[in-house]
Amino acid sequence: MDMSHSFKAAVQSALGKPVNVADRFHFCRYVYWALDGVRRRIQKNFHPYDRKKCKRMRYVFHKAQEQLTKDERWHLERYLGMSEELRKAYKLKEEYRKWFSKAKEIGTNEISVVKEELKLFYESLKSSGIPEMVNLIGTFQNWQTEILNSFVYNYSNGFLEGINNSTKVLKRNAYGFRSFERFRAKILLSHQYKGIGLHIG
Repeated sequence: MDMSHSFKAAVQSALGKPVNVADRFHFCRYVYWALDGVRRRIQKNFHPYDRKKCKRMRYVFHKAQEQLTKDERWHLERYLGMSEELRKAYKLKEEYRKWFSKAKEIGTNEISVVKEELKLFYESLKSSGIPEMVNLIGTFQNWQTEILNSFVYNYSNGFLEGINNSTKVLKRNAYGFRSFERFRAKILLSHQYKGIGLHIG
């Protein structure tokens, strides 16, 4: 499930005490949102050129460090060099990414290790003193069981989220459909024959 308290309450009410699994995309994005919040706050004090450029280059803050190109690495280092607080926030994002990668590898068999390392990440967030990062602690603690379950059971909404997104794009590109049956046929055809390039109308 996504991290909606009302949805969680409804599921528990309808199904008793099911094993809830938080979708990885939904809890990961809180970390990237926090980093974005720090970047937006810090770049307000930049020179107008750097402020606009940093905004355009915001994707480099999200990208895995080892996947950065030479140009992206230069821009990242430039803006991290302009703010120690932003550098700390970026390092916390990278620390989280390392924890997440390890959790995927060992979570099924060593969830206790994953849990202990998550607690260490909480300490890193707290000691940073960065408001946006400290606020992450509460979110993760409130959903900790569901987050850890995502590594034990290895379920994901990724496939369905992809279908939903491509369906919304299809609808937007067509500026809507007057006939639901035609829209339904278009959706089914686009997914069933995705690699062939067949279209209706």
